[in-house]
Amino acid sequence: MKWSGQWLASPWRRSVIAVAVGALPMLAFPAPSWWWFAWVALVPWLLLLRTAPTGRRALYDGWCGGFGFMLAVHHWLLPNLHVFTFVIAALLGALWAPWGWLVRRFLGGAPGARRTAAALLVLPSGWLAVELVRSWEGLGGPWGMLGASQWQQEAALRLASVGGVWLLSFLVVTVNVAVSVLVRAGLRRFASPTPALAAVAALVLTSVATTAAHVWSPRPGTDDRVRVAVVQPGVISGPASADRRFDREERLTRGLVGQDVDLIVWGESSVGFDLGDRPDLTRRLAALSRETGAEILVNVDARRSDRPGIYKSSVLVGPDGRTGDRYDKMRLVPFGEYVPARSVLGWATSVGEAAAEDRRRGTEQVVMTVGDGLRIGPMVCFESAFPDLSRALARDGADVLIAQSATSTFQQSWAPAQHASLAALRAAETGRSMVHTTLTGVSAVYDPSGHRVGSWLGTDESAARVYEVPLADGVTPYARLGAWPVYAALLVLVGYGLAEGTRRVRRPGRRAPGPPAPPARTVRESPARPAR
Repeated sequence: MKWSGQWLASPWRRSVIAVAVGALPMLAFPAPSWWWFAWVALVPWLLLLRTAPTGRRALYDGWCGGFGFMLAVHHWLLPNLHVFTFVIAALLGALWAPWGWLVRRFLGGAPGARRTAAALLVLPSGWLAVELVRSWEGLGGPWGMLGASQWQQEAALRLASVGGVWLLSFLVVTVNVAVSVLVRAGLRRFASPTPALAAVAALVLTSVATTAAHVWSPRPGTDDRVRVAVVQPGVISGPASADRRFDREERLTRGLVGQDVDLIVWGESSVGFDLGDRPDLTRRLAALSRETGAEILVNVDARRSDRPGIYKSSVLVGPDGRTGDRYDKMRLVPFGEYVPARSVLGWATSVGEAAAEDRRRGTEQVVMTVGDGLRIGPMVCFESAFPDLSRALARDGADVLIAQSATSTFQQSWAPAQHASLAALRAAETGRSMVHTTLTGVSAVYDPSGHRVGSWLGTDESAARVYEVPLADGVTPYARLGAWPVYAALLVLVGYGLAEGTRRVRRPGRRAPGPPAPPARTVRESPARPAR
């Protein structure tokens, strides 16, 4: 331990290690999908933070770890944003600096039972506050939330229906804090067993809460099913790619004739021309709708003919042409679809593939009615990462959630699988089936409990596939209450801040200087002969 302390004394060495251990949680997400690793992935970072020699050093270690985490979960942006990816990771990584200070405050030194118990509540709350801030669209949105790593676990999906991905993140961090306390206690050979007992108690309580949610949280009832077809054309590039993509989508859709589908969904940017400017395309879509007996939800990525600017819009087309149902994408991808503060950051277009022109935003969500009363709630690409959007659609009466996406730019990376996994959480949170349709994969469908329906359409497939999509009734606790774990976490942090402030105010001041002490006598002095 003494040798390791001396080895970590170098600030540069600590910084490099902080970046490395901060990046570890990425292995819990697709493509590796080591979901179990998320429950211990923060332990090395926590152990490093608690050894910070000063509060300032803890802030640096938190920042460096946050940089490593953000760079790791967004590493697939590097081929497109180049050096700007590091800039974004550094800016967002700073959000973890206060969290690093909190870790040292609660776990540094030899914490007792009370400080350990407080750490098990305050540190997960601090992490949730970081996730809340970085979930803002302008800061990149909620991609890579720690709880999202649990998208394929039955118990986690049940918890998501109670408190959303927020509750999962809180519990994952709680377990990591408890494990770090146990590891530290083990290294010290349980010199003080009280903190370890508090950590064990936290693990037991987490297990009990998970079991209770799994047993007692309401399960969505599935009374009926609809047949939804997903059309994935595959990679099409080069000259006239928009026309050739439409031709392939048309050919794949025509193969659905006679399969009794209720709805056909094309991916994001599946139509590269405004349908108002191209009545020929509208006629072809209407003909497909008549032949298949189903309405078609396409996504138009083009400059609009009826208003200025480029929009990404979900448009519903029926046998008579456009139905009038249209949803314009509201939350845009920073740098991919617009450049924040373009006057300042416009240089990003010269070092990467940032948007040359900002897309325009829609103003409200739309629930569309299809066929015999089926109500669908469309979202476009990036928007499926936001829990509040899918919750709002479910509360507005959507029977099925739909995300139209295009991850073609990141085809050979982990991004397509990560994006598809988010639909499982949105389905579990809302108790509504979700269809995630892409141009080039991964396309997937999930039932109201978040379980996958059928098989994925991978990034190497060009196909049209029909899914039996369950319809559910009822409302999940999360859909009813919203992000209550976030509100609880903020209350914890406010309470801690007030308690800390009160403690500092009540701390006794320095004692007033008393009378000087009598001079010390030496061996040569005596009452008759005092020292000179």
